[in-house]
Amino acid sequence: MSTVKMQSVRLPIDQNGNVAQLHGLGVQCFDGIYYAYGENKVNGGLFQGVVCYTSSDLHDWVNHGIVLAPRSTGLLATDTIAERPKVLQCPTTGEYVMFIHAERHDYNYAHVAVAVSDNPLGPFRFLFSMQPFGNISRDIGVFQDSDGTGYLLSEDREHGTHIYRLSEAYHSVVEDVVCLKGANYQYGYESPTMIKCNGFYYWFGSQLTGWDSNDNMFATASTIEGPWSEWKPFAPVGSYTFDSQCDLVLPLPDGQFLYIGDRWNPDDLGNSPTLWLPITLKDREAVLHWHDEWTYEI
Repeated sequence: MSTVKMQSVRLPIDQNGNVAQLHGLGVQCFDGIYYAYGENKVNGGLFQGVVCYTSSDLHDWVNHGIVLAPRSTGLLATDTIAERPKVLQCPTTGEYVMFIHAERHDYNYAHVAVAVSDNPLGPFRFLFSMQPFGNISRDIGVFQDSDGTGYLLSEDREHGTHIYRLSEAYHSVVEDVVCLKGANYQYGYESPTMIKCNGFYYWFGSQLTGWDSNDNMFATASTIEGPWSEWKPFAPVGSYTFDSQCDLVLPLPDGQFLYIGDRWNPDDLGNSPTLWLPITLKDREAVLHWHDEWTYEI
């Protein structure tokens, strides 16, 4: 193992000296290499494709270019919006399946698009979009359990935030496992993400405040079906999660867990920095403390 020093507030740079477009990102580790799929925001908020970066240490990133390209017309074209690309490798087929929140320009479409590839570096091929069981789908996340079962997390303004079980091939949803609203909050939580630690599931999300940050929340359960605990903040109340919106929580080889969140700058989305901080998960508690910089072994 080697020691890596991480700055907590980062504008990651790729091997070419360009700002890495790691916005709304999803990260997976395939064969010991980290693959990060991010929103390309170089020219603003409309869809410019999904970029994939790889890293052996989560600090230095290699840009592999656009792995899901804009379509010529229709959904995922350059006049539409697509957010929070997340990829899972299906254990039964070996295929890499990407889910992405897909919108038309008026932001009223609220679908999740599905794309596939035989290679984690793409190119990914668009299959279709859907509203799971007829529910609107905005911010999404994904989770793969230790038995290989895949789940889609999806925020639905009308009912809450859902955890859907995916089909064996990961191409569709087959069960609406649970749907929750927030604590004393009329909506579910957006930017949903989940991790399993010591037999417990930790579900994270943020309140609906547009580009502005807020006190992100978490809940825990011993089974995905629940019952789930009450939602509560994991960073100091009033810190607005250290001015960030959660993307994911990732286990590190040295036993630490890494929180990654966006610090959105709506006037310059492509240069919006990200927050990388260790987060403590223990005894069904999650705690995020501030560090200007920190180290980990990888």
